[in-house]
Parts: sequence; C-alpha cells; structure tokens
Amino acid sequence: MKSDTEILTLYAQESTKELAFIALINQTQKKLYAVIFRILQDHNDTDDVLQDTYIKVWRSLHTFKGDSALYSWLYRIATNTCFTFIQKKKLTHTLDLPNDDEILSHAQMSNAVMPDINQLLLISLLEKAISQLPAKQRIVFCMRYYDETPYSTMAQILLTSEGALKASYHHAVKKIETFILNHI
Repeated sequence: MKSDTEILTLYAQESTKELAFIALINQTQKKLYAVIFRILQDHNDTDDVLQDTYIKVWRSLHTFKGDSALYSWLYRIATNTCFTFIQKKKLTHTLDLPNDDEILSHAQMSNAVMPDINQLLLISLLEKAISQLPAKQRIVFCMRYYDETPYSTMAQILLTSEGALKASYHHAVKKIETFILNHI
C-alpha cells in the first residue's frame, strides 16, 4: 500500500504516471464502490459512476493540493459525481428497488441460512426510503449512517458547513422514519 505522497510523486513522473494511478485505483476502488452503491443502490449505475469518478481523478490529479487526504478528495469527487448522476437521471423517484414480494420469493427459494424475514423487509423499506430522499440528503445520510463519517470530515468533502450537514441529516432521518412508519 502506497502513501499519498508516494502516489503523487509517482504520478508526477511521466514514466510512472500510469503505475501510480493503478495503485490509487487498487487502494480505493472497493471503498469508493461501497460509497457510491449506498447512494445509488444499483450496481450498473455504481459501475458507471465509479468509472466516471476515476476519469475525473485521472484528468485532475495534478491539481490536487494536499489540503486533505487523497481519499477524502476522491470521496468528494465520487459524491459529486453521484449527485450529478442523480440529477441527470432524475433517480430521486425512479430507482428500481426490489419489492417486498420479490424479497419474500427470494428468501423462500434460498436454502441458505437467511436473516429474519422481518429484517429483510425492514432493510428493503430503508433502501426505498433512502431512494426517496433528495440527492443531497441521500448523500449526507449515507455518509453519516453507513460510513459514520464525522460532520467535520463531511464538511471538508462536501464543501459546506457542519450545521448545514446536521440539518440535512436530521431532515433525512425524519423523512426515512415517516416513510417506514407509513409503509409498515
């Protein structure tokens, strides 16, 4: 595993630029994929956005100033790319998530040890509720709930104030609670 400094040093040299970028991808791909997937909740869209993220990184890595960790910078690009993708595709209300019948059918067909069916239904409701959030609230909720990202780090990544993030998270939680209570 290479440090940020090692990657940037290698990237600055034309002969090792591609090696540095490959190392960066290898070190960050799984984590960024998880972040993007939590926001978009679709593997094909996640693949597209992850690819777009790395294209943006390739084109602008030379502008990285080192004000934050390299991963924080990548995280910011990934979340902004998600936001742009959501806006373009109008995914706020059209995500194709499995319905309760599909989850029950899958659970009944599986011979593997499955979590409690109520737990699966609750997870499905949570995913549906998240998909109904406005893009910014969805990103803030996913960063805080799934990644447990501190507000101070989120403020650096999303270039906004901690107060605005706390308000967005609070509104997201209330909307999710209302959605789940209305669908139980």
